[in-house]
Amino acid sequence: MNKCFLLVLLWLGVVLGGCSPKIVPANTGRMTPAKAAEMVKATNVDFRYLKAKGKIKVDMPGVQQTANLSLRMRKDSVIWLSVSLGIEGVRAYITRDSIQVLNYLQREYYAGNFDYLSKRLNVPVTFEQVQAALLGNYITAPAGSTPTVLTENASQKVQFNQASVLITQLIELARGRMTQLSVVDSATQNRFSADYSDFRALENSMVQFAYGTVVKAQPTKGAASTLTINYRNVDVDKERLAFPFSVPKGYVRKK
Repeated sequence: MNKCFLLVLLWLGVVLGGCSPKIVPANTGRMTPAKAAEMVKATNVDFRYLKAKGKIKVDMPGVQQTANLSLRMRKDSVIWLSVSLGIEGVRAYITRDSIQVLNYLQREYYAGNFDYLSKRLNVPVTFEQVQAALLGNYITAPAGSTPTVLTENASQKVQFNQASVLITQLIELARGRMTQLSVVDSATQNRFSADYSDFRALENSMVQFAYGTVVKAQPTKGAASTLTINYRNVDVDKERLAFPFSVPKGYVRKK
């Protein structure tokens, strides 16, 4: 498997199934889900079409690589990613019910769905969670789970359980933006975090976008992996975007 393919699969893997150190939930007393949601002071990036370009750097055992990244989204519908090193190496196309990844350099492709990925990762995964993690948006608690909310000085910590994992989100109150996402798997104790920084206001919007993202994954056994994304430009609703994706003839499907 070439390095470009690893770049995309690492990002998808840590976003969809990462884990972080065990954290004790904040004690805020009993409250209804509606009351908890009302207390959360997060502002999400809203859009119809979003386009971003920048650099992606991966540092994992056996791989240290920097590449160009292109991201396109149609809100709640399509996520399109392209990674290139001079020439395009990997393209990913994610919809609400499918995940497809093309490996141009090895003439391979992957096609599956969120149910398959959830089983492989042992963590429930949804399109909404992937979209939110890529944007640095606040992730709402799933039905049946009541978040705990703790406000201290200039920040807010929100935690809730989803299956066997505990999701924690830190929100900077001045911006209303999430600065860190972390997860704990009670079974494996693997470590994961995504830190968002370099916030800048989007054109024609008061909402600030995180131009910098650092994803760190530390398994219980083995070396840590780090993925860094630095965007140089982000455009929202400037044009209707296309999401080209097709599997060339002769490509081998990978399981």
